[in-house]
Amino acid sequence: MSEKEKSAGELLKEKLVYKKKTAFEKCPDDKDAAYAYCEDYKKFLDNGKTERDATAYSIGLAKAHGFREYKLGMKVKAGDKFYYDNRGKSLYLFIIGSEDIENGIAITAAHIDSPRLDIKANPVYEAGGMAFIKTHYYGGIKKYQWTAIPLALHGMVTLSDGKTVDVIIGENDDDPLFYVNDILPHLAKDQYQKHVGDAIEGEQLNLLSGSVPFDNETSEAIKLNLLKLFNDKYGMTEYDFQAAELSAVPAYKARDIGLDRSLIAAYGHDDKVCAYPEITAILSLEHPKKTVMSILADKEETGSNGNTGMKTSAFCDIIADISASLGKNERIVRSNSVCLSADVAAAYDPNFAGAYEINNSALINSGIALCKYTGARGKSDTNDASGEYVGKIRKIFDDNNVVWQSCELGKVDQGGGGTVAKYISEKNIDTVDVGVPVISMHAPYEVVSKLDVYNMHKAVVAFYTAE
Repeated sequence: MSEKEKSAGELLKEKLVYKKKTAFEKCPDDKDAAYAYCEDYKKFLDNGKTERDATAYSIGLAKAHGFREYKLGMKVKAGDKFYYDNRGKSLYLFIIGSEDIENGIAITAAHIDSPRLDIKANPVYEAGGMAFIKTHYYGGIKKYQWTAIPLALHGMVTLSDGKTVDVIIGENDDDPLFYVNDILPHLAKDQYQKHVGDAIEGEQLNLLSGSVPFDNETSEAIKLNLLKLFNDKYGMTEYDFQAAELSAVPAYKARDIGLDRSLIAAYGHDDKVCAYPEITAILSLEHPKKTVMSILADKEETGSNGNTGMKTSAFCDIIADISASLGKNERIVRSNSVCLSADVAAAYDPNFAGAYEINNSALINSGIALCKYTGARGKSDTNDASGEYVGKIRKIFDDNNVVWQSCELGKVDQGGGGTVAKYISEKNIDTVDVGVPVISMHAPYEVVSKLDVYNMHKAVVAFYTAE
């Protein structure tokens, strides 16, 4: 139908009514680039399952692109590329821009911790002819999802002599795995009567870890044999578990989903699906005008506390330090800075449509999701970005062909959640949440769209380079 044949109402509707379009409609030529980009993203997922893994892998990428380690007190100048390694568990990448830093820093902040099962300080015990390792779950999980799946052990141990040993068991094809038992359906009468959240209790999330006794004479010989195997491989004793950070994570590899290979299933999309585009975006820059900073934070899943979480003073310390080195006022720098809190959104799932309000839900393959506010009922405990700042971000995305959509986290009274945005905005920095929609968020195996991941990369590049 030509423009002349359209009615006045149809023409007015085209002008006034917003219609969400998919990335296939808006940027059809991006498909091949998105698929290629996500091959390296899958490698990042497989090599960065914990915050320690992700930090180490990211530092390797940064070094390969000319970034140098930063220590507080160092002198900086325009063009310098640095990474700040915060205790091996969080990371700050930044490039000093050519323009006055008092014009502000373009900051993006994602987190690299994900829900998992952490090993307790006194974890090993024997029962029923088996050896187990006790866990305390980390972050918001559905406990029943962590039974009867293959688990790998990641982390580090500080030995009694002060040496540290890295531990990864279960990622190679010939490695043994760990496992959380579930009860067979034939005997699950009592379990079926429970609320789904109570069907598996936290104290039942114990890792099946062995069944062979050391000998036939010693008490707790199966436990002893398990400890001997740890000692043979890592030189550790049972006492050393008390100075360890060990986590059980899904042993799954990142894999394509669907015959069209348009989706990726993996552990830890939340929030590495935003962290990786941050990294690739900042590594792609050579001589930015504005100083740019990419933050990969720890502890978001448990409240962002501690010296590696987003509440740490390290964030402001770095800004104050580089400002002082350049002879500038860090308060002015912060007040003129802007931030994208890069965290995932809940993708609308038609199988659970009752939890969503469709007009304000993020749809898969419709680009990144901008959340003006998160929080829970009544916008409780959230950053709420200003309309002026959202307008600026919208223009940046539109001008750079970034496919994006606005969203909320489900129905108003259904639940809620939070991000690091509120901790950054409290530093007098304009901040808004932008991230990739995720299906089955916080499950051991989550799903995202390749086109959405690629648009997250495009969004961060556009944000860093905006005038």
